[in-house]
Amino acid sequence: MLEQRLAQLADMVEPGSRVADIGTDHAYLPIALVKDEKVNFAIASDVAAGPLNNAINDIKMAGLEGKIITRLGSGLETLKPEDKIDTIIIAGMGGKLMRDLLDKPAQENNFYENLILEPNVGEPIVRKWLMDHSYKIEAEKIIEVSGHIYELIKAKWVKDLVNLSTAQIQFGPFLLKEKNNIFIKKWSKQLDFQKNLLSNLQKAKQQDANKIEATKKIIAMIEEILHD
Repeated sequence: MLEQRLAQLADMVEPGSRVADIGTDHAYLPIALVKDEKVNFAIASDVAAGPLNNAINDIKMAGLEGKIITRLGSGLETLKPEDKIDTIIIAGMGGKLMRDLLDKPAQENNFYENLILEPNVGEPIVRKWLMDHSYKIEAEKIIEVSGHIYELIKAKWVKDLVNLSTAQIQFGPFLLKEKNNIFIKKWSKQLDFQKNLLSNLQKAKQQDANKIEATKKIIAMIEEILHD
């Protein structure tokens, strides 16, 4: 049984997809997808040998060696054209690193049809990258697991630019519409954090005017969406 975060990511995968789970760790997600017969081919890729060995052992124990292939290496560089991967899953890393991993194939005009992403910080960086590279966000979820709040994003490459507003990039187009209790909780906490940050920036002997201005802007945006 998958823990909630991975189960929600699995829900976003379209039946019959050819999946690559980047940074797979124990390969729990590809194993569950193949066991549930949602997909019949997956690649479990990791940059570190230790986690990949865990994945290899777990795949063997599940009897799925023929359906899940493991690859050692950085990001999407482990994938080959003959894999015919149409769905990339990247979860549990920062938005900047996620953007950098996606950027490498994009620079060679290599785009994967579906991206299922869970950045643990820097979600706006990911949404901006998606917009700039002709991906349309099709679904978003915000969940809380053991005191941690996660945002999940599913995007499809549509080849045309899909413009997002500054607020949609910051908060997520679907999450902004729904504004559920977890969303309110996250941004209420973030508002307190940003106000505290602004106070400290203003007290500093050498003030960073750009950072002060940027912090004021994000405070105004949060206040607007919370009180809208």
